[in-house]
Amino acid sequence: MTIDQLSIFVENSPGSLAEITGVLGDAGIDLRAMSIADTKDFGILRIIVNDPARAREALRAANCVVSVTQVLAVAIEDAPGSLSRVLRVLADAGISIEYIYAFITRKKDGAYVIFRVEDNERAVRAFAAHGVRTVGAAELYDL
Repeated sequence: MTIDQLSIFVENSPGSLAEITGVLGDAGIDLRAMSIADTKDFGILRIIVNDPARAREALRAANCVVSVTQVLAVAIEDAPGSLSRVLRVLADAGISIEYIYAFITRKKDGAYVIFRVEDNERAVRAFAAHGVRTVGAAELYDL
């Protein structure tokens, strides 16, 4: 069970991120989660949105370089040690993590973690075997 994450190339200059988020806002796209990794000259903005197909179209129409990546999302309790337990599942299964980012929700004690791993199918099986709930697109997009 994977979800679509958009990755957008962002110039590291004043206003670049505001322009991208403005394009999304004008298109009626609601951000669910975001992460940015940068260098001196550019960054990669990774986002989860409520409508990835429409977001991709709007960004491309605005001449943004955007790609779609399949990532995993898991629901965890917003409590000390919860993330460690989920990471231990992947470690014990020998699954490497390329990157992660997390966000909390409006509901009490809820959080989500987005994972980019080397093997989504193995990770999903490992999570299921240890009672870690993976989250589908519908749940995340409808937050």
